[in-house]
Amino acid sequence: MSDQGNGGAAAAQAAQAPLLVNAQYIKDLSFELPNAPEILRRLNQQPQIQVNVNVQARNLGSDVYEVTLMLNAEAKLGEEPLFIVELEYAGVFTAKATDEDALKPLLLIEAPRLLFPFARAVISTLTREAGLPPMLIQPIDFVELYRRQAQAPAQA
Repeated sequence: MSDQGNGGAAAAQAAQAPLLVNAQYIKDLSFELPNAPEILRRLNQQPQIQVNVNVQARNLGSDVYEVTLMLNAEAKLGEEPLFIVELEYAGVFTAKATDEDALKPLLLIEAPRLLFPFARAVISTLTREAGLPPMLIQPIDFVELYRRQAQAPAQA
């Protein structure tokens, strides 16, 4: 039996997919452990962690977009910073959408959903390699983030 029929069907399905991942990469990464090594003696305390998330998309050409997921996390022990990490994890996507009402959710909800597990793994590995317990960012509700971003210009 030949796989040519299955290959043709897979190619046709890919051509009709609304969102294709062309590439993904670390666009920018910064990590600080400002009070090391002294603060490492206090790792028996639970740090207070604040995570900020932002998503941006820009057009690169016909149906091709760069989507950037920005994660900023700061952990503190009391008032002292334990670590600060800033990550811009991006992807290049082909988005087949006929109108802007369908395109925006693809780029600002679905694309970051695809990028998030990889960005989360980068931060987890980075904190572990810095001698800290790995930081596991909880899942992000990109639908709610999209709603808040959409409401912000209306409120301004």
